[in-house]
Amino acid sequence: MAAAAAEGAVAPVAVAMRSVLARAGRAAERSGRAAEAVRVVAIGKTKPVSLLRQLYDAGHRCFGENYVQEFVTKAPQLPEDIRWHFVGHLQSNKVKSLVAAVPNLDMVEGVGNEKVANHLDRAVVSLGREPLKVMVQVNTSGEESKSGIDPSRCVDLAKHVKLACPNLIFSGLMTIGMKDYSSTPENFKTLVKCKLEVCKALGIPTEQFELSMGMSGDFEQAIELGSTNVRVGSTIFGPREYPNQKQNQ
Repeated sequence: MAAAAAEGAVAPVAVAMRSVLARAGRAAERSGRAAEAVRVVAIGKTKPVSLLRQLYDAGHRCFGENYVQEFVTKAPQLPEDIRWHFVGHLQSNKVKSLVAAVPNLDMVEGVGNEKVANHLDRAVVSLGREPLKVMVQVNTSGEESKSGIDPSRCVDLAKHVKLACPNLIFSGLMTIGMKDYSSTPENFKTLVKCKLEVCKALGIPTEQFELSMGMSGDFEQAIELGSTNVRVGSTIFGPREYPNQKQNQ
């Protein structure tokens, strides 16, 4: 009875995260890697700071957001030892406000063109912060609505980030697949192919190269195909809530 009561006192988000971590760990082992080889980024998009704080209090430290305006409002209200990821399309005119407002920004997953890379590089210098880790976003699904570089051009963009942006740390590639997950295996295999091309062109050991692919509906499959970084939101925090769509543009 006491054990059941203790379990009942645990925040639902903490229970959900334990399940996600266990599933991610098993998927990593199926791919011949240790569970620790995969990072789970808890995506708090549309969720209140109080809910993120519950997960923080349960011990998780890696969080991500998708919208700059929401991000710069929430991040200062949470502890400074959080390792924040910005995930998705980043507009060049919002780069400096993001970097300035979130000093503990650990990684930007979403550099889709040279302009954004250049803006990030300059922002890091002007704010005097440590070099910033970034991933190049690749549009593996071919959808016009999706941001990211075409797979045929990912080597060129990766070269630009690594060689022409000294204040950025080129860490790997990321992709966002189709919402219905219908093209998931193809998207992931395309990103793996891009990884091999970039590693060969830039002389980067494959084991030192990150792949960010996989979300709530397909993160286990992504890990099995080589993902080192999965972004999980609704499976941890519940369905998204969009009270004011305009705010999130």
